[in-house]
Amino acid sequence: MPLFYFLAETTTKASSATSDASNVFSTIIGPIVTLINNAVVPILTLVVAIGAIYCIFVGVKIAKAEEPQEREKAKQQLKNAIIGFLLIFVLIVALRLGLSPLEKWMSDYAAPTL
Repeated sequence: MPLFYFLAETTTKASSATSDASNVFSTIIGPIVTLINNAVVPILTLVVAIGAIYCIFVGVKIAKAEEPQEREKAKQQLKNAIIGFLLIFVLIVALRLGLSPLEKWMSDYAAPTL
């Protein structure tokens, strides 16, 4: 639960950072940031569900394999699947954590209003 609390806190900070009316891009960035913040939890849920189902299927494939080559191939698939899903998870969390500093950077260096 602490991870979701941290992500919720990050979301609150990100949404408050986009309310700066002096920034030219705030009207453009606000909906994009909101969309990303709202999509992270469903995407993580989907990645975890697909990863679990795929790993179960590969585990069954390992159990059913009769020849050593088939078993090694299935083990390699399982290893690649676990690495891939962990990488996706880490990248989504990095996106979530990096969004607020990127917004701050953009608002600090945005072009002045003409």
